[in-house]
Amino acid sequence: MPAKPEVILGLGRKFWETRIFLTAAELDVFTHVAKKPMSAREIADTLNVTLRGITLLLDALVPLGLLEKKIDTYYCPPDLAALLSKDSPTSVIPMLMLNIGGWKQWSDLTEIVRHGPKKENQAILGGSESQNETFIGAMHVLAYRMAHGIIAVTNPGKARKLLDIGGSTGSYTVAFLESFKDMRATLYELPPVIKIAQKRFAHSDVRDRITFVEGDYFKDELPAGHDLALLSAIIHLHSPEQNIELFRKVFRALEPGGRLVIRDDVMSPDHTRPASGALFAVNMLVVTPGGSTYSFEEIKSSLETAGFVKVNLIQPDENMNGLVEGFKP
Repeated sequence: MPAKPEVILGLGRKFWETRIFLTAAELDVFTHVAKKPMSAREIADTLNVTLRGITLLLDALVPLGLLEKKIDTYYCPPDLAALLSKDSPTSVIPMLMLNIGGWKQWSDLTEIVRHGPKKENQAILGGSESQNETFIGAMHVLAYRMAHGIIAVTNPGKARKLLDIGGSTGSYTVAFLESFKDMRATLYELPPVIKIAQKRFAHSDVRDRITFVEGDYFKDELPAGHDLALLSAIIHLHSPEQNIELFRKVFRALEPGGRLVIRDDVMSPDHTRPASGALFAVNMLVVTPGGSTYSFEEIKSSLETAGFVKVNLIQPDENMNGLVEGFKP
């Protein structure tokens, strides 16, 4: 970082942009201006907010590239509206609502670093059934976009019995089944998530090839008889000790010669690269009792402790797309 006052001070003000964006999302600005151009007065009346406050907020969203302004009206371009309008099937607003909750938790970061978390944070899924379904739907939109690329790099070979552990509503499950017509899959998740997944796949072409299994991977054994297992964006939630316990359960669920693939942040040995992973590790400090991001060497050691062999880094990490594999002898 350049040792210039304006750069250092700019870093200290960087939260301005984030807070402006999250407030606009929380007020549901984007849903309204995605439908038609609106003046500040119209938006203020629609949202029941102050004219001065919303005008300043809207004007700040324009240079951030989130809105466009012509004369006295504001609107959201279609490509952004697809992501930021609550009415859009590809909306990520539910994920942003999670960040709004995270904002409050991050405000305690100094005290967390000093003394550690005072208590375990609530689970992500804690709202109503409709709120949980909306949130998981947003996760599906994001995961499905990268799933086919991840699968191409993974190259499951002759594997035909997939175990997707903690796979939410099955973004990777469906991508695998679409790519390999003779593959079957078991989606293993908590009961509330399984119910949402079953509803999502009720009329899917791949529904008949999915077995839905409810359970908690720290309390229950995983269903056995698989030759490929997937842990996608799971290990950062847990401590190294918890991950070893989970890896041992995956090991028991695999047939001899079976393969485990992990998708997650895979850090450099000094834990400073990629930058997104270093920042995300701090998020895990804030929102989990023992989660973090891990280097390949650390993941490899944990997998070998659990009995896996031939542990390899399939794909270096750029933004939680690192891939590590291990095999059951």
